[in-house]
Amino acid sequence: MMLLKTDVLTKSYERGSRTFQAVDHISFAMEEGDFTMIIGKSGSGKSTFINMLVGLVEPTSGSIEFDGMNMWEESDDVRSKVRNQKIGFLPQGISALPHLTVLENVMITYYLHKSEGDAYGRAMAYLDLFGIQHLANEYPRNLSGGELRRVLLARAMMNHPKLLIVDEPTSDLDRIATKQVMEQFKQLNQDGVSILMVTHELDTLSYADHIYN
Repeated sequence: MMLLKTDVLTKSYERGSRTFQAVDHISFAMEEGDFTMIIGKSGSGKSTFINMLVGLVEPTSGSIEFDGMNMWEESDDVRSKVRNQKIGFLPQGISALPHLTVLENVMITYYLHKSEGDAYGRAMAYLDLFGIQHLANEYPRNLSGGELRRVLLARAMMNHPKLLIVDEPTSDLDRIATKQVMEQFKQLNQDGVSILMVTHELDTLSYADHIYN
């Protein structure tokens, strides 16, 4: 079943007196259960593309259909709710909130929109799944890069999303931590989560069902 589709998606920017295309007429499709990777050199528009997919950057033209809904025909509030409840997003770079504990960082997405269930229990279950439950009361500054990446992954999964979108999730990790994180992505995908990953690391491509360049 089709989960995500773009039709001639384009994003243009003005640079001085010139216009350039960060994303140029991209038509793309992804079915439920896919593990898809997008590769390409820095500056090729990969991050801009996925920021449009999650509703953070407005396209210049084209359309994005997610789970039967045209994202950019909806209000910002609707896009925000969809992003919170149906799309787990792990952006590039470190984005944990430094003044919150690991547990609080994971739980915060639960409270952005009204949700049902036990937030504490769910967060602790994901921390356990990713092997970092013992770090629940630590602060981000005390964590290694691999540990912090797993915290952010737990946060992205907190609301049981249908689609997980991740941008360069292993770019600052060593080989062992990279393998650990990729194995966790593989397990999530086997458990039914669709995954779209942007990467430039060729060693991770073996985990994907589909690769776009």
